[in-house]
Amino acid sequence: MADEPVQVLLPGRRSLLVRLTCKDGQRPVMLDILNTYADGLVEEPGTEVFMVSLDPDDGSLVWLFEVFKDEDAEDAHRSSAGFARMTGAMSDHLGAPPAVLRMDPLRMAMQESVLSEDWAF
Repeated sequence: MADEPVQVLLPGRRSLLVRLTCKDGQRPVMLDILNTYADGLVEEPGTEVFMVSLDPDDGSLVWLFEVFKDEDAEDAHRSSAGFARMTGAMSDHLGAPPAVLRMDPLRMAMQESVLSEDWAF
């Protein structure tokens, strides 16, 4: 029998869905920039989730899903040195301004086994 998913309510959390449109051929560079940023998230303890996804139908798009502990954590994210470095590095590789959808997440369900998989890369 499979383990039950971890279920949590997310009161007070903030989240963003961000669409990044890369210039032709620039998605690999954008992914390097985003991976470098993600490696430094220890400096942003209020950034609880930073997920980078590829659009399977459009080779110029990268999607970000971010969850912040609260509004203060979201503000700290935008004012962090890492965020400034990331956005500065991204500017030459974007074909359009980022599209940002702000949300108030309510609930999350996740298979706990995801956290124990070998994510070394």
